[in-house]
Amino acid sequence: MTFGRSPFLRPRPVDDPAVRLFGFHHAGGSSAVYYPFVRHLPADWDLLLLDLPGRGRRAARPQHDDMADVVATAVADVLPWVEDGTPFVLFGHSMGAVVALETARTLEGLGRHPRWTGVSGRVAPLHPGVGPVPLHTLDDPDLLDVMLSLGGMPERVTEATDFLDRFLRTVRADLKAVDNYRPDPARSPLCSPLTVFGGTQDAWAPASAMHLWRRETRGRFAQKFFPGGHFYFLDAGFPALAGQVTGQVESCLDVVDAQVA
Repeated sequence: MTFGRSPFLRPRPVDDPAVRLFGFHHAGGSSAVYYPFVRHLPADWDLLLLDLPGRGRRAARPQHDDMADVVATAVADVLPWVEDGTPFVLFGHSMGAVVALETARTLEGLGRHPRWTGVSGRVAPLHPGVGPVPLHTLDDPDLLDVMLSLGGMPERVTEATDFLDRFLRTVRADLKAVDNYRPDPARSPLCSPLTVFGGTQDAWAPASAMHLWRRETRGRFAQKFFPGGHFYFLDAGFPALAGQVTGQVESCLDVVDAQVA
């Protein structure tokens, strides 16, 4: 399957994969954050990492600041890759958790059912949040301080003025989309299984609050936590996270296979 200039980073194309995994990045991030995943996933898994507009492979396109537009873009990008019957799963961290959830929900509404969705580093949609003010409303110095405190970006970013200005515009638009995201509390939960991941020291997605994600699915629900903060998987944690993702997905596939048999 080929599609001209793809919005996906595809580190190791697999022609006839057992599973197709779509990854959605955090606010201000890009597909590159998940590149190390490819070294730790099964060889017959196809990893597709999406760049939303405004970064990575879509750096020249203006970014979205509304979650409905973000999700519509993600769904349009994913749809051509789920038409061949390959089992597919979704994973997103922080802002990407919301994108993964709402993309899965939209795809289910279109009759394309993911086998599993993984969400990481983000409180549940109906949780009131943990910050005193919406992050996108902070001035540049305060917003930069918050981003640096979360980790996931080198401190030397402050030395490159042009890059820093572009980064702050991008992350502010992403955070506006997240901060203004208001899901309908009466909407239907997912049919597919859902697993929540997080860091035990993540103040922005505290482990004690993550059980509220249970409301987002009628399927199997699990929680998995790792030592570390918001970007727990960047501290030598990719093998552990990839192992848990693999185990969760394979157990869901086993259940489907057993039902079919």
